[in-house]
Amino acid sequence: MTQPTPISRVSLRGADADLPSLSLDDDDADAIVAVGQDAVERAALGDDGLPILAVDAQDGRHGATRDRLDAAATALANGAYRSVSHPVLGVDVNGDRIGRAVFDATLMTSEPARISEYALSVEDEPLFDVRADGVVVSTPLGSAGYGRAAGGPVVTPGGGLSVVPVAPFSTRVSPWVVPGPLTLSVERDEGDVSLFVDGDERRRVGPDDPVEIAVISEFTCLRPLVE
Repeated sequence: MTQPTPISRVSLRGADADLPSLSLDDDDADAIVAVGQDAVERAALGDDGLPILAVDAQDGRHGATRDRLDAAATALANGAYRSVSHPVLGVDVNGDRIGRAVFDATLMTSEPARISEYALSVEDEPLFDVRADGVVVSTPLGSAGYGRAAGGPVVTPGGGLSVVPVAPFSTRVSPWVVPGPLTLSVERDEGDVSLFVDGDERRRVGPDDPVEIAVISEFTCLRPLVE
């Protein structure tokens, strides 16, 4: 196995941090250190093409936590890390691109204590039809966040997309892990349903508005080997 190249220069995004083992260099960086979920999202969707150390994104298992950032930076400087690919999702409604998701895309009934009926299909094969508060589709990077809080699995890189009903009316409904592309639809509209992309509300969705989600690109995350 080829030893990773030590990283000495980074572009720091999202917050100030003391990284004594690394130099800050926005113009000639080897990698991006992105602190916080918003900074990770912007870096992943940017045009830099640089690998990203995701800090305090979800539970830190795919990067680092803030309290371990100094040790993570030292590991990068010593070449003690792995490079892992993560997907970016394209989220379309009626064939129109609504956004790109690094962590998750969610359909959610807008009014509290109201449920709707949702369906999931993959390659035109129906997988579930469920009455619930909503449905969340998570990437492996995002699967430790809202998807896990709703009862879904944490997915390893390359393991597929987690699809989890949120507060389902029936306890017999299980989450799915699928490769994508997939289609979510509102089968019965008992209340307004909103589409969220990485936590931002993008538009309302009705029974005639299929939501298509597919992997459209990838970016690289760095996983420091820290004891």
